[in-house]
Amino acid sequence: MSLRIVVAVKYVPDATGDRHFAEDLTTDRESVDGLLSELDEYAVEQALQIADDADDAEVTVLTVGPEDANDALRKALSMGADKAVHVEDDDLHGTDALGTSLVLAKAIEKTGYDLVVCGMASTDGTMGVLPAMLAERLGVPQVTLLSEVSVEDGNVKGRRDGDTATEHLEAALPAVVSVTDQSGEARYPSFKGIMAAKKKPVESLDLDDLDLDGDDFGLEGAWTKVDEATPRPARTAGTVVKDEGEGGKQLAEFLAGQKLL
Repeated sequence: MSLRIVVAVKYVPDATGDRHFAEDLTTDRESVDGLLSELDEYAVEQALQIADDADDAEVTVLTVGPEDANDALRKALSMGADKAVHVEDDDLHGTDALGTSLVLAKAIEKTGYDLVVCGMASTDGTMGVLPAMLAERLGVPQVTLLSEVSVEDGNVKGRRDGDTATEHLEAALPAVVSVTDQSGEARYPSFKGIMAAKKKPVESLDLDDLDLDGDDFGLEGAWTKVDEATPRPARTAGTVVKDEGEGGKQLAEFLAGQKLL
């Protein structure tokens, strides 16, 4: 029987762009370019490696997001994933991590899975809670923050590196795992992979397809939301210390004034 791997990925604003909030205090995704979250690229890479080591495996990438989120799916497909699922619905605007985890769980159940692979966090929200929420909603074990992962004899195994210890973990499939940015560099899509991605299937779903009520999502249904945000002040000119015999003293006084000494 084929090993069914689902990778949850996110379309995020480019971290090098001018990111800010929209008028409703949700992330402004219109005025900045978006891309596949870098931390999710590690998840795609580990899923592909697991599939390469299996006798028979299929990798599906799944995202919840606006129309442009299709770009994130195409990037993952060009890396080597087999197919994609895109959940898009206007009622999802402003949905928090709790609501997103429910949508993802329903889509994963509809797709079918043995292993769900996630990145350690998204590069926009950086909450890192989604893998645990997914495991709870799916009712399966979670093995998170892995720097090494493999599947053997119906079990997922991995290594988690902490500040003071290294843990070797194992769970029976089906399961949810998340991988860190130490799990191995993600491959670059080849020209052949980019061309092949254009022909790979992308299934589109909305809340009705998942038997979910739109009233439970969006800003009104969110359990967490931003109440207030203040733009970061513009950068001011720095202090220039000219060494005319007193440079060392002036520098020490400046650092002391900033409580850095």
